[in-house]
Amino acid sequence: MDQAVSPQAIEAATGTSWEEWLSRLESVDARSMSHKEIVEVAAGFGAPPWWRQMITVSYEHHIGRRVPGQRSDGSFSISASKTLPVSMDGALARWVAAVGSPTEILGVAVERGPEMSETVKWRYWRCTLADGSRVVVNISRKAPEKSVVSVQHEGLESEDLGEHWRSHWRAELQRL
Repeated sequence: MDQAVSPQAIEAATGTSWEEWLSRLESVDARSMSHKEIVEVAAGFGAPPWWRQMITVSYEHHIGRRVPGQRSDGSFSISASKTLPVSMDGALARWVAAVGSPTEILGVAVERGPEMSETVKWRYWRCTLADGSRVVVNISRKAPEKSVVSVQHEGLESEDLGEHWRSHWRAELQRL
């Protein structure tokens, strides 16, 4: 069964087996509920906040409402990441050097951005494409002088398009 997280992880985090979660959700006719309503049901059954989402997504996979990588609105998102032997600022500099300030990416116009921002713990690079999708690059510290660059591409129309973009972003990360 494809699901957001393994049944073992759900049981370890919640103290309740995946089979019991299925039974509980079926007992309240969760199949007829929205994503948000299922999250509320999981909360009512005592699931910790983050795990409410994971249980809901796993349940939606189980009943065939969505496939892995698909969001509750029907769109798809993909991610790719790479660890670099540099500081967060060094990683951001490498990213900007690799992608520049694009006006288009793979033939899709950049509608907004790119924009950069930072916090003590994160560096961000974001843009919105003309197809309505959004690219978010998150950079976090993994260890002294080691950072993780993660590309999240959200709002994609199909699973195939997601794989197309994942391949592109993995190639971009390899250039770093």
